[in-house]
Amino acid sequence: MNDKSAKIVLTGAAGLVGQNLVVELKAQGYTRLVAIDKHTHNLEILRGLHPDVEVIHADLAEPGGWEQALEGARCVVQLHAQITGKTTEPFTRNNVDATRLVLDACKRHRTPYLVHISSSVVNSVADDDYTRTKAIQEAMVVQSGLHHCVLRPTLMFGWFDPKHLGWLSRFMAKTPLFPIPGDGKFMRQPLYERDFCRCIVNCIEREPDGDIYDIVGDTRIDYVDIIRTIKRAKGLRTWIVHIPMGFFAFLLRTYSMFSRKPPFTADQLKALSAGDDFKGVDTQAVFGVTQHSFEAAVLESYCDPTYSHIVLKR
Repeated sequence: MNDKSAKIVLTGAAGLVGQNLVVELKAQGYTRLVAIDKHTHNLEILRGLHPDVEVIHADLAEPGGWEQALEGARCVVQLHAQITGKTTEPFTRNNVDATRLVLDACKRHRTPYLVHISSSVVNSVADDDYTRTKAIQEAMVVQSGLHHCVLRPTLMFGWFDPKHLGWLSRFMAKTPLFPIPGDGKFMRQPLYERDFCRCIVNCIEREPDGDIYDIVGDTRIDYVDIIRTIKRAKGLRTWIVHIPMGFFAFLLRTYSMFSRKPPFTADQLKALSAGDDFKGVDTQAVFGVTQHSFEAAVLESYCDPTYSHIVLKR
């Protein structure tokens, strides 16, 4: 697709990927974007930043007027996902039930193309509600009969991030002591959001049919070194303190008893230490996207004045 005025619908548009993708699509000249999300606060952030984007407040797990927004769309980018939660129900509702309705709406309106954002966890050794429902979601897309491609990113970070590295960055700025589980030598392959969004735009334009791409951050870095890089980029004086894994997990479980949406869960600690080593495509060769260095991406994410001060709600 080369028509920059074609209608593009983004589901889950007010989340981390969606907010960054809207910025990238507009930067590349796309003018007719429709953003659908159920998160009122985050959707208002998107509306305030981009008054030219059509914004629809809707729960995709419920049939409704939002389905009509897909009429005439040249492409749907499926971003919605439940990432954290205390019970299975929200994962099933938002990753499976909502996806079923979106796919049905795409078929009904004969949407020419779908870009589905899956996750590297479908290849992970981890076994939790997020991993299981994301695998089901991806299988639904593959079996839908729609022209589509699937992108499986690793852990992402960038502008607007309310969780993961964004939360860690803000927490580090507020505390004199920063706890690290164990020795912190858990290899990660974080993917910068802006690099990932450029891969998405490339897929919108090329429309590869049935292709599945594992997209991995080029930098292989231990968790403890991620923390040190953020500390250095922000000029913080925080002390990094190592805590035994078992005690760290106990603290997370205790915190989750008092927090409706804990930023980091015991399941995520297990995933952190699971030892995953993901293999991904060459983003330059496949998408024409040369990835930022991790340090440069951290500087832009947490120190750039444009969007680094804007944080979504979980």
